[in-house]
Amino acid sequence: MISTYRSTNASSTRRLSAGVAIAGLSLLASWLLVRAKSRRAERDHPPTGSFITVDGVKLHYLERGQGPVLLLLHGNGVDATDWEHSGLLDAAAEHYRVIAFDRPGFGYSERPRTTVWTPDRQARLLHHALQELNVDSAIVAGHSWGTLVALSMGLQVPEFVRGLVLVSGYYYPSVRMDVLVGAPPALPLVGDALRYTVAPLAGRLIWPAAIGRAFAPLPVSERFRETSPWMVLRPAQLRANAADSSLMVPGAMSLARRYGQLKVPVQILSGTQDGVCDCGHNAERLHAALRHSELSLTPGVGHMLHYAEPGKVLGAIDAIAAQAGVPAHIPTARENALAAAGESGV
Repeated sequence: MISTYRSTNASSTRRLSAGVAIAGLSLLASWLLVRAKSRRAERDHPPTGSFITVDGVKLHYLERGQGPVLLLLHGNGVDATDWEHSGLLDAAAEHYRVIAFDRPGFGYSERPRTTVWTPDRQARLLHHALQELNVDSAIVAGHSWGTLVALSMGLQVPEFVRGLVLVSGYYYPSVRMDVLVGAPPALPLVGDALRYTVAPLAGRLIWPAAIGRAFAPLPVSERFRETSPWMVLRPAQLRANAADSSLMVPGAMSLARRYGQLKVPVQILSGTQDGVCDCGHNAERLHAALRHSELSLTPGVGHMLHYAEPGKVLGAIDAIAAQAGVPAHIPTARENALAAAGESGV
C-alpha cells in the first residue's frame, strides 16, 4: 500500500515538473519571439521626427509646415504617425505649423515609472515641451484618449490654448469592460511578465477584431494599414497603453467636474455610430455642458472619424483659427511665386 502511494506521488511529481518545464519553455519561446518582432518593427519603422527632453522626459515629435501652431494629440494604442496615416497632418501643414507628439510611452517617447501619467500630467509635460520649441500659443486637437489631454491643457493654460478640437472623445466616466481587459499589462511584476511574453501574442491575434471595431461600421481604412501591429505591441508601448486604459475613467471623472471652468472655444466632432466612445453619452453631453462649443455629428461613421472625414476635422480647426483671430491660411512658396508673377489670384 505504501509502495503504491509512493509510486503515485512520484508520478504526480514528475508530471508537475514536466508541466512546469513545458510552461517555462513556452514563456521563453514567447519572450524570444516578442523580442525579435519588436526589434524588427523598430528597424522597419525608425523615428522620423525630432527629439526633445523636457522635465527629464525624452519626447519624440513630428513637425511640418508654417503658420499658427496646431498641436495634435493621438489616442490610445497608436502614436503620432496615426495623424500622418490619416492624411490630416500633411493637409493641416499646408496652413499651420503642425506638431504631433508621441505621448509618454508611445512611439519613441519615454514614460518614466516614477510618474502617474494622468491627462493633467501629460498636458503639463507637453505644454512645457511646446514652450521649449518657442511656441507661445496653439490650437489643440485631440482624438479619443488625446481629447482628455487637450481638455486638461485648455483648463490649465487657457491663455496658451487658442481653442480645442475634440474628435471621438471620452469625456464622462462609464463602465468600460475594455479597461478591465486592457489594464493587466500595467501591473507591477505580473504585468511585466505578460508584456514580454503572452500579451503581445494575444494582442496580435485580436488585432483585426479590435481595429475593425474602431472603424465600424466602415471598413478599415487602407491608410491605417500602414500602422505596424508589432510597433503598437512592443512591451513598452503595451505598458503605456494599459496604464492609460486604467486612467481613462478616473481621468474623465476628474475633468468632468471642471468642464464649467473651460473658457476657450471648442469644436466637438463625433460619429453617430462610434462603438468606442458613444456620442450621446460623451459628445452631445459635453456640448450641452459647454457654452463656447459647437457640435458636429457625422452619420454612419465610427470612432476613426479623422480617417473617414479628415476634411471635416480640418474645417473645425479652421473654424477655431477664425474664431481665435489667427490666420487660417499662410500662402505657400509656390502661391507667393505665382502671385508675384501675376499668374495667380491669391
